[in-house]
Amino acid sequence: MASISITKMSSKGQIVIPQEMREDIAKGDKMVIIKNDGQLILKKMEDFDKNLKEDLEFAKRTEEAWKRYDRGEFISMDAKKFLKELKKW
Repeated sequence: MASISITKMSSKGQIVIPQEMREDIAKGDKMVIIKNDGQLILKKMEDFDKNLKEDLEFAKRTEEAWKRYDRGEFISMDAKKFLKELKKW
């Protein structure tokens, strides 16, 4: 299941990956950053070619969802229904 967190960039261009998002990332792991239109995708170098197409599609859908949310076009639902809808992605 997807996780979402918020962080910000420092004046030095550094971004902190929230602790709950870096459970499988170790000090020294090489990371790849992919810029696709207005999206940034961060992947471990060893996983670079795994599921790249799906990652780009997920990023696109997430961006579209945030835009709908910002416009007030969202639906409230309980967690069970949300997880059922999420599986359709």
